[in-house]
Amino acid sequence: MPRYLVAQSELPEERANRRERAGKSAGETYKATLLQLSPRADVTIVSPADEDAPAYSQEELAAFDAVFLTGSPMHVYRETSEVARQLMFMRAVFASGTPSFGSCAGLQVAVAAAGGSVRKMPQRIEAGLARRISATPAGKDHPLLTGRPGSWDALAIHGDEVEALPPGGVLLASNEATQVQAAEIRHDRGVFWGVQYHPELALGEVAVSLQGQAEDLIEAGLAHSEEDVDAMSRRFTALHRNPEDRALRWQLGVDAETAEEDRRRREIINFINHAPALRNGG
Repeated sequence: MPRYLVAQSELPEERANRRERAGKSAGETYKATLLQLSPRADVTIVSPADEDAPAYSQEELAAFDAVFLTGSPMHVYRETSEVARQLMFMRAVFASGTPSFGSCAGLQVAVAAAGGSVRKMPQRIEAGLARRISATPAGKDHPLLTGRPGSWDALAIHGDEVEALPPGGVLLASNEATQVQAAEIRHDRGVFWGVQYHPELALGEVAVSLQGQAEDLIEAGLAHSEEDVDAMSRRFTALHRNPEDRALRWQLGVDAETAEEDRRRREIINFINHAPALRNGG
């Protein structure tokens, strides 16, 4: 029975807000996804950024088969006590040798913990979908991206991005909006695989996220009005309910890589399959 640790960087109020909007915190979404993929797994959720969060020793972290870092509104480049606690946790994960995976802010936390840098996106945010992601030469044969076509779209919603990978970082995928869409990081005794997009999310959760950030999307020029955002959100919700609907796929401009759950989750599935070989830098 695998033991997984899910580390969510949402703060208590952010977790409560997400539960009210989407029914789950980011950590609870990850746990649900992992249990669907590995029904016998023992999944623990922790919140390292919280002021009263228990500290995990390297030995305690090494008892887990893998660590997963969630997305969140956390801005890793801000010097706050919450960010400092999250980075300290990630450095302990690297030192423990336990393989780790993260998406969105999870990737950014791993990058910053290993000595790279994160910034606010200078041009535009990605919201709903990250378009035309393509593997780099290093990514084409990397097991994280096994099964992905030459170019694909993925669920995404972020206004921050990786500015520079740390030493030991390998760029695996990019698109026009964000250079670092997927990466491997080797630091201390650990190996991290991560993506800027969200393979753990359901289409319905993206619909809720879009509605919750309508003002930001309008300000960023991605929508003209709240009605535009609502219309896009309704399409995501409808495709969530009926992923085979060809008309909805056409309206959103997506294919099976986005519409079908197993294909959206490729990176998580690939990581789970390879995690035992990644322990202690393997």
